[in-house]
Amino acid sequence: MWHILKQIVRTGIVTEPMPQLPEVEGAAIHRIHQDILDILGQALTIRQVDAGSCNGCELEIHALNNPYYNIEGLGIKFVASPRHADLLLVTGPVSRHMEEALRRTFEATPEPKLVVAVGDCGCTGGIFGESYASCGRVANVIPVDATVPGCPPPPLEILRGILGAVRMRRLVTGHPSGPA
Repeated sequence: MWHILKQIVRTGIVTEPMPQLPEVEGAAIHRIHQDILDILGQALTIRQVDAGSCNGCELEIHALNNPYYNIEGLGIKFVASPRHADLLLVTGPVSRHMEEALRRTFEATPEPKLVVAVGDCGCTGGIFGESYASCGRVANVIPVDATVPGCPPPPLEILRGILGAVRMRRLVTGHPSGPA
C-alpha cells in the first residue's frame, strides 16, 4: 500500500486544467439564460426524447448541465415525465419503433407545450431520411416549434433554439407561457 501512496505523491495531478470559456461565449450563455427566464417568469422544465439518434446530440444536451452552462442552477431543468414538462427536446430521425412512443409523449405533455427538434436528423431526417425503418424528421410525426441544426449542434446553439421556441410562443400567444 505504501508503494501506491508514494507513486500517487510522486506523480501528482495528471489531469489538465479546466478550460476557461471565452468572455463572448460566457456572456452569450448568461444572456440566453436570462432571456428565457425573463420571458417565462419562472422555471422551464424539459423532457428530452431520443427518437432514434446516434447519441451525439444527447452528449451535447448533457453538456447543458455541466458547470459551464449550468442551466439547472438558473431554473431550467430536465424532468423524467412528459406530464411535468413545458418543452420536448427531441433528437434523431424518428424510427418506426419510436413513432407511437413519441406521439404518446407529445399527447402526455400539458398545454401549452413546445417542441424543439435537435440535430440534423431531427430537423431533416439527416443521412437516414425516410425509409422502411425511419419516419424521417420529427415534424413528420409531431408539430415542431423550433429546430436546431447541426451534427451535433453545440450546447450554445441548443440554448438558442430553446430561447427561439419560447420567444415564438410568446409572440404567437401574447402570454409568457402560452394560452391559458
